[in-house]
Amino acid sequence: MGLKAKKTRPYTPRTNGKAERFIKTLLEEWAYVMPYGSSAARNELLTAYLRIYNGRRCHMALGGLTPQQRLGQLQA
Repeated sequence: MGLKAKKTRPYTPRTNGKAERFIKTLLEEWAYVMPYGSSAARNELLTAYLRIYNGRRCHMALGGLTPQQRLGQLQA
């Protein structure tokens, strides 16, 4: 797909806001949503959460679409 990692400058909200928001969402909706027996147990659920985040969870920034839906629009 030609994707490349792109680094942002630390402590620069203008360039770093999307990453910060994603981290906040992960903390609120996955990491601390329930007590886990261990870090390994929490990590096991990360893949399932990311499927929900990308495939079923609507995003206001994408006009109510999921990231998968938006990607499909870009590829069409």
